[in-house]
Amino acid sequence: MIPDSASMPPSSNPRLRTIRPFGASALYGLTGRDNCLIAVDPRLGYLLQIDPSNDDTAILNSYATADFVGITGVSLSGNVLWVAREDAVYFCSLKDFKLQHFVSLPYTANGVAVWKSTIYITCQKAGYIFVFSQESRREITRFPAPGVGIENITIRGEELWVSDTTEQTVYCLDRGTGEIKFSVLTPFENPTGLTFYPDPQSGEDILYISYAGEEPYIRDNPNLTPNYELQYRDRTFIHPLYFHFNSSERYALSNGYLVEMSYVEELSPLDEVHLDNVEWRIALPSETTRQKIRELSAVGQTFTEEVQDGQRVAVFKFDSIKPGDRYIFGWKALLEVWSIKYQLTPRDIESFPDLSAEFQTRYLLDDDMLAMHTDILRNAAKESVGTETNLLRKMYKIRNYVYDRLSYGIKPHIDTPDIALERGVGSCGEYLGVLLALARLNGIACRTVGRYKCPPHADQLGVPLSPDFNHVWMEFYAPGIGWLPMESNPDDVVERGPYPSRFFMGLSWYHAEIGKGIPFATLRSNGEPVNKQATSIGDLAINHVRFIILAELQPGR
Repeated sequence: MIPDSASMPPSSNPRLRTIRPFGASALYGLTGRDNCLIAVDPRLGYLLQIDPSNDDTAILNSYATADFVGITGVSLSGNVLWVAREDAVYFCSLKDFKLQHFVSLPYTANGVAVWKSTIYITCQKAGYIFVFSQESRREITRFPAPGVGIENITIRGEELWVSDTTEQTVYCLDRGTGEIKFSVLTPFENPTGLTFYPDPQSGEDILYISYAGEEPYIRDNPNLTPNYELQYRDRTFIHPLYFHFNSSERYALSNGYLVEMSYVEELSPLDEVHLDNVEWRIALPSETTRQKIRELSAVGQTFTEEVQDGQRVAVFKFDSIKPGDRYIFGWKALLEVWSIKYQLTPRDIESFPDLSAEFQTRYLLDDDMLAMHTDILRNAAKESVGTETNLLRKMYKIRNYVYDRLSYGIKPHIDTPDIALERGVGSCGEYLGVLLALARLNGIACRTVGRYKCPPHADQLGVPLSPDFNHVWMEFYAPGIGWLPMESNPDDVVERGPYPSRFFMGLSWYHAEIGKGIPFATLRSNGEPVNKQATSIGDLAINHVRFIILAELQPGR
């Protein structure tokens, strides 16, 4: 269970505090001792001792930094420090820091963890977690790596905990078998190390994660005219990861945020238009397992609320819209948003009931220009799944098939799936169209979900943030279980794979779920839909989307 630390203010609550050590360019590996955290900076060779309460930082290996350059994993067993560097694992005393060779691997060793006389080593290129005996220095066994990126590792009791840079995920594995118990998404990208640390107030474990990467910034350069230029700088820090695993409903939640989201239309037609008795419908945020609405209010104009296919919709009414009219109208929502990851395996979906007639009618048909009748999509639907019959494996194979054949690109308009698949380049909406078409042709009920993502800057509290684009993804239906999320294109990050699975049955905290399975916005005049070709919403108004991250949600609240 997540400990209840809601009564503590954020400034003194270690579960909400970001740790930013001094002098570090990149933090890798993570371990702890004597009320301090220990991490390594592989670029500088610093072994850093960090006070999590105030960021106080000391270099432990002041006279041996050169030997620690390139180290990416650290683990402490008593006064013996174990490290992973290049293709080998070493150990040394904390008194002299003289590295002694333990074992070499065929490929680069990324992370290391020690449990009594057993040494666990992660190796991305091999795709395994190697388990060695300390006494014999021989391999005991190996477990398949849970993700596809560079992984670091720590141990708590009978559990192995693994962070993955590409998957943006932390896995909890059984220490004896390597089987995944559950996994959670991290709130930031590129996790590089992890360790458990006792909360000084409650005594409960805090799971700390280190992150390392780069961030863009605008630099004032007096030698240039104009004097501003885009630059990149190192960004590294440590932040708590808290989580809750609901084993009965097979999902895990991790770090949540209180976010104010506003969606506002500014009526500013490109051409003169006259419409009477106008109803402008805009979908409202959904209530889901990972998203809750605290407050909802109107902006500019009042609205009435309707329910369409189980989704809440704001209805704005105008007696008329005439040339020269200008309005601002929309909604503002206070949302609790969490990251979610469903924990299902193909064995969980070996047998399931047939889709109801309603679901077959609503979610297996071409209801949105999916071009499901075309030869290119019908052939792709067969090729993508082959002889697979398991629903979860079929959906996974369809996703990988689409990722193999599409590359991400933005265009002014969205083409139908047959054109996008033939072209080989698509936006998120075109990825989604191909995924929907292939899934439905294979008998998998699915629907569109979206509509925006908060810029993923969880440490920028109180700052208005505007997304550059809207965004759509999908949900597919597993009979007997329910709707499961899947991103459209963000996991397509490596040419021809292997692809991460962070957003296969998972969503991060920055996804705002709005209007599942229904149009985001529609326009009616005199009770009839307005012809999109003659007058589109995009030609009538400019939308303003704003997110403000107000607070990190406190565990237990």
